[in-house]
Amino acid sequence: MIYRTSHDWRAAPSKRVMLFGMSGLGKTYLSNMLRDSGTWFHYSVDYRIGTRYMGEHIADEFKRCAMQVPMLRDLLMSDSIYVASNITFDNLAPLSSYLGKPGDPARGGLPFEDYLRRQDQHLEAETLAMRDTPHFIERAQDLYGYPHFVCDTSGSICEVVDPEDPDDPVLSVLEKSLLMVWIKGSEAHTDELIRRFDKEPKPMYYQRDFLLSAWSDYLSETGQEPGGVDPNAFIRWTFARALAHRQPRYAAMARRGVTVSADEVSAVKTEGDFTDLIAMALDRSRDA
Repeated sequence: MIYRTSHDWRAAPSKRVMLFGMSGLGKTYLSNMLRDSGTWFHYSVDYRIGTRYMGEHIADEFKRCAMQVPMLRDLLMSDSIYVASNITFDNLAPLSSYLGKPGDPARGGLPFEDYLRRQDQHLEAETLAMRDTPHFIERAQDLYGYPHFVCDTSGSICEVVDPEDPDDPVLSVLEKSLLMVWIKGSEAHTDELIRRFDKEPKPMYYQRDFLLSAWSDYLSETGQEPGGVDPNAFIRWTFARALAHRQPRYAAMARRGVTVSADEVSAVKTEGDFTDLIAMALDRSRDA
């Protein structure tokens, strides 16, 4: 770890952290709070994925839909209008919409092969976005003069790396550049995330072997044909399994850094609170 003790952390003129864990436990909350303090650069991996690496895929899909409307087709063909996504740190809907859900097209689903292709695109995009982290650390300091840096990762980071491989090329780069911080949720947090997802199911990235197994099991359990699957029903069915699949992968990643609880994160209100929280986590890690 780049900070061995709480003293190292508190004394560091440049504090650099990477927050990871399940979506909805406070990664972006902390990142926004630190950015608003005025001395932290906020690197949103999801934003980087949706703009730099998947922006063209997303825009092309919007154009494909627009081309089906005669008036819009004529305007696009004459360069009279343009179509683009408006992704922000707080609104990643264009990326989520492009990833989609597999199943019945009449209910908004994608053919499974198209869905897999978009999943593969996301895998490549997220890997590249994570590899960009050291570049943005330098950029934040050299170009903008920010002394501190927070990397706000996607919930799927544990799916695009091999947490058990000490030589994983992405994690090896990251742990040399910043302190990896796992925001760990309790069973109650997991239940709440499942409840929220059931209310508003959203597309997400899944590790390929897990996804293929889940799709096969779902078809077998329901007796449905791929083209007749209710897309929302499938991703609801898959979500709790995905969280259970990710938990040990997050835990393996956390061995390269420190762990804080979601409850501890919810109590953080200021930059000073955050500094204290990480110092406490480093002391716990040393004493373990």
